[in-house]
Amino acid sequence: MVNVAIMGHGVVGSGVAEILIHHKERIDNSVKDDVNVKYILDLRDFENLSYSDKFVKDFNIILNDGDVQIVAEAMGGINPAYDFVKKCLQAGKSVVTSNKELVAAKGAELIRIAKEKNVNFLFEASVGGGIPVLRPICQCLAANEITEISGILNGTTNFILNKMIVDNMDFDSALRLAQELGYAEKDPTADIEGHDACRKICILATLAFGKHVYPESVYTEGITAITLGDVEAADTLGYVIKLIAHTEKLNNGKIKASVRPTLVSRGSIISGVDGVFNAVLVNGDQTGEVMFYGKGAGKEATASAVVADIMDCAKHLKARKYLFWEEAEENYVDSSDNEFGKFYVSLKSNDYGKMKNSFSEILMDNEMSFVENKYQNTISLITQPISKKDLLNKLENFEDCEIKVLHTMC
Repeated sequence: MVNVAIMGHGVVGSGVAEILIHHKERIDNSVKDDVNVKYILDLRDFENLSYSDKFVKDFNIILNDGDVQIVAEAMGGINPAYDFVKKCLQAGKSVVTSNKELVAAKGAELIRIAKEKNVNFLFEASVGGGIPVLRPICQCLAANEITEISGILNGTTNFILNKMIVDNMDFDSALRLAQELGYAEKDPTADIEGHDACRKICILATLAFGKHVYPESVYTEGITAITLGDVEAADTLGYVIKLIAHTEKLNNGKIKASVRPTLVSRGSIISGVDGVFNAVLVNGDQTGEVMFYGKGAGKEATASAVVADIMDCAKHLKARKYLFWEEAEENYVDSSDNEFGKFYVSLKSNDYGKMKNSFSEILMDNEMSFVENKYQNTISLITQPISKKDLLNKLENFEDCEIKVLHTMC
């Protein structure tokens, strides 16, 4: 028998319990063993469930029970999840989690402890919910050198941008609709400011390139500044706006990593990823570009990925799956100021004529694409290839002309 404890009975934790208990025969047949939910940790009472007898409120009951071999962490956040997970690993218990914040912040330490104790620390559900992407990178694409990963890693922001693009809905209205439909939290900060996608690209970069990438080192920008004017200008120029997480291996041994609104060509496959769907593009030196697509969140999808990790642990109780990475040296993630490419720029001024003249003097060249909106007193443009540092220096000149730079995008 393989005994499992679940920490947390919220959206994901309850989904994990339901799958393990209600689909026990199918899981047992696959694992070739009896997978038993022994404990569920939660401070609340759940008296009307068929498995109410499994609930405990004291973490130490799980920690001190030597018969518990696998623990599923579904509490979220850093505290007390980090402390609980660390103690479980140190006690020789394998741990699985969907907690992207925990893995991104503490993964290097936790994976090291798991290696020392010869147990597993798995986290497939932390990126992409039910979309299998971490395991394929580690196993199916193992013969490749991964050179680049990019994609849409947050369904909430993709839903909001899609509503702005398709239904001409302003940001605030689209956010309220996302909250009403359950796609956005009451406090949506982690989604709309890019923090959720940042944690996910950190995990992907860490697995792909073998060194831990911390969220603090990744340039992160959300979608709160995107306006319908930007959406319309992008459309005129042949693009759609998506929140894109990106990481790339550089020739100097460093990597690039960022999360920000990006103009995506309508000819790109990723431009058609709409609603709450996610898409991850992985580029390998042997396979070329591979795409993983599906719903990136939700109770059933995320819980199914957690249960898959539990089953994997159950199959490898005596043979640890190899999963390890190193701490990175300082400045491993290259500064975003060193970027070079085309940029989208939006300018606004109450004096349109003055702005047009200043625009021609400071930025304009013969091959530049731009869109004028005299009614909104804006000019939107896509630069020719330029370094970010040089572009920012040019944009500083507009401040002397009382012209506001609304924002820039790749």
